[in-house]
Amino acid sequence: MSDTRTQGYHPSLLAIILPGILIAATGVGAGDLATASFAGSHLGLAILWAVIVGSIFKLVLTEGLARWQLATGQSLLEGLAQRLGPVFAWLFLPYLILWSFFVGSALMSACGVTLHAMFPIFEDASQAKIVFGIACSLLGLIMVLLGGFKLFEKIMALCIAIMFVVVLLTAAILWPGTSEVLQGLSTPTIPDAQGKGITWTIALIGGVGGTLTILCYGYWIREKGRNSVDYIRTCRIDLATGYTLTALFGIAMVIIGSTLEIEGKGAGLLVSLADTLQEPLGETGRWLFLIGAFGAVFSSLLGVWQAVPYLFADIYRLFFSKEQHDIVDTQAWPYRAYLFALAFVPMLGLMMSFKQVQQFYGIIGAAFLPLLAITLLIMNSKREWLGEHANRWPSNALLSATLLFFAGLGWMTWSD
Repeated sequence: MSDTRTQGYHPSLLAIILPGILIAATGVGAGDLATASFAGSHLGLAILWAVIVGSIFKLVLTEGLARWQLATGQSLLEGLAQRLGPVFAWLFLPYLILWSFFVGSALMSACGVTLHAMFPIFEDASQAKIVFGIACSLLGLIMVLLGGFKLFEKIMALCIAIMFVVVLLTAAILWPGTSEVLQGLSTPTIPDAQGKGITWTIALIGGVGGTLTILCYGYWIREKGRNSVDYIRTCRIDLATGYTLTALFGIAMVIIGSTLEIEGKGAGLLVSLADTLQEPLGETGRWLFLIGAFGAVFSSLLGVWQAVPYLFADIYRLFFSKEQHDIVDTQAWPYRAYLFALAFVPMLGLMMSFKQVQQFYGIIGAAFLPLLAITLLIMNSKREWLGEHANRWPSNALLSATLLFFAGLGWMTWSD
């Protein structure tokens, strides 16, 4: 049944694609900057095709999640709660808490390092990372508390505009040649790179887009009033736009990396990459890139701060609350308590090296995606639940490929 509020209402293109843009902005952070530019530096343009593959995998997962919600009227967590019972909460909640700590620490650290590169007012880089990282966390907290979803939308749209314009402009200035780029996109090859070619390629595919934040898309489309199967096509347009932007960003970062000799690790890469760009682009180009990089990492932080508390609040609503509500209340204490915890507790991770935090985050994130693929293969294949919107063979084939890839990536990450 269509939402009566939408009858006679024709939303703008921006209103249609905005949740997909939020997915792109939240999913693209310091890890994507680091992985894509390092892969480009080591392997060149030959692995551009891997960015497309990674974006398709994440698109398939998010589309399946949206289709489940629009066809059943339940979020994926609600569906799992109804069918698996309390055991699901006790399995998912510890994972959510671990993920929140490590990704929160990684995002604070990345914001801190980037701001230190822009404003080197501290002699000690570690101290600068902590001070700037804490400041960004508190700023994100205030924005979510005071502005709600409307302000969040506007700030994220601004951040992603700055991020993509700057990164795409930098790639255009360093353009290596149209024929080389087209060959890298259309011809799947993996250079040896002293035996590390496969590892870098897999990391690039897995690093495109988000992990647990994929679940947050369901809450964002609820905020936009999408609540029936009539919106499935809208969500597909929306997600295709979001993951196209994600792919363009990844391609641009590979192109930038392919023109440079890059040294560094994790968030420190942003500094060394900006410094390396100073020679071909000048001081203005260095500053512009750092502004774009900060747009990437801060938009990820803000997206996580706004969206991930939905997940905790939903778990609390489904399993622990005596008062039953149909939707998550962002003004209630479960959402706000988790938001405060997310903004403060991961500050402890600023004492750890960025490399350690990213490694733990990579392991935890890699474990989630194959589990999501299995869930969608099982739940979305039930015609008694989704009717005509159940998985067809192309969806099952793509989900199976996604499962096999991310299960392999998770195993490689864990055994590294």
